[in-house]
Amino acid sequence: MNRRQLFGAAAALLATLGLAGCNEDKSTPDTKPQTEAAAPKTYTWKMVTAWPKNYPGLGTGAERIAERITALSGGRLTVKVYAAGELVPALEVFDSVSRGTAEMGHGAAYYWRGKVPAAQFFTSIPFGLSTQEMNAWLNKGGGQQLWEEAYAPFGVLPLAAGNSGMQMGGWFNKEINSLQDLRGLKIRTPGLGGEVLTRLGATTVNLPGGEIFTALQTGAIDATDWVSPYNDLAFGLHKAARYYYYPAWQEPQAVIEMLVSKKAFEALPADLQAIVREVALASNQAMLDDYVYNNALALEELKKQGVQLKRFPDPVLAAMKEQSEAVLGELAAQNELNGRIWASLKAFQAQSTPMLELTEKELYNWR
Repeated sequence: MNRRQLFGAAAALLATLGLAGCNEDKSTPDTKPQTEAAAPKTYTWKMVTAWPKNYPGLGTGAERIAERITALSGGRLTVKVYAAGELVPALEVFDSVSRGTAEMGHGAAYYWRGKVPAAQFFTSIPFGLSTQEMNAWLNKGGGQQLWEEAYAPFGVLPLAAGNSGMQMGGWFNKEINSLQDLRGLKIRTPGLGGEVLTRLGATTVNLPGGEIFTALQTGAIDATDWVSPYNDLAFGLHKAARYYYYPAWQEPQAVIEMLVSKKAFEALPADLQAIVREVALASNQAMLDDYVYNNALALEELKKQGVQLKRFPDPVLAAMKEQSEAVLGELAAQNELNGRIWASLKAFQAQSTPMLELTEKELYNWR
């Protein structure tokens, strides 16, 4: 009887405890407040560009960046693209990002030479680095850090977001057989190449792409460089000039930059910052692929249209190279930062050239 009583009491106690536990669990939803996950913050950015709307390679490259950032962020960072003239003129893209009118810009660094003289080093320099050398210098050789230092006073973060690859020497309405033929020509050539031609007796101007055809067709200019067959065919430049010159001594390659407001960039969470950087990196290669593929097709079409391909004579190229070295030396002497940038570029080119001469140059010659 004592054992039965003991077991009965124990069972009653367990039942009581179990009931209490059930009551406690059952009351939990009523006594503890429910919380919902906060919706992630979203950002809407404007990107102003130096290109006509949906212009092949350049304009479409800007659109690709906006689409990829928007998609990879799941819509948390949405980018709207404005072509040249829609929000600001083509040559005011840098100022717009610096002032905060737009969070992003898409253009070429030598367009801002009046604002940042050092910017000219980061697009293309005459007789300078090839595309793969430029990418390697920026990413491995300290070029990116120098680029950021040059733009820092303006609150702008620069990122390489495309490259046209090796370009062409330009369109001329007269043949260039000697240096004398350059004297007095009105030529649209931006950046350091324009300064070189000025010293050789030409009159140079800097026009946005959308104005080139009309200027060449009406005789406002006698010659122009632009990019390469892909873009030149799209603008119809072969209808306004007879002779298509090579090589692109003035632009062996051309970095297309993505400008980002540092204030806007630093306000982003780390994962969105990473997306912006990685999209720029991927876009750099995507644009180069676009140009390599489409330049080949466009060159064949230009030949069918009767374009006369001409090579600059060696004496003319030699004079261009001599003046290029003088112009670059003077730009480097303007201030300490310019000097460091030019020294870094020259050292990297000296380092990379022997390997390229053994490999790419020899292969191209035999192909």
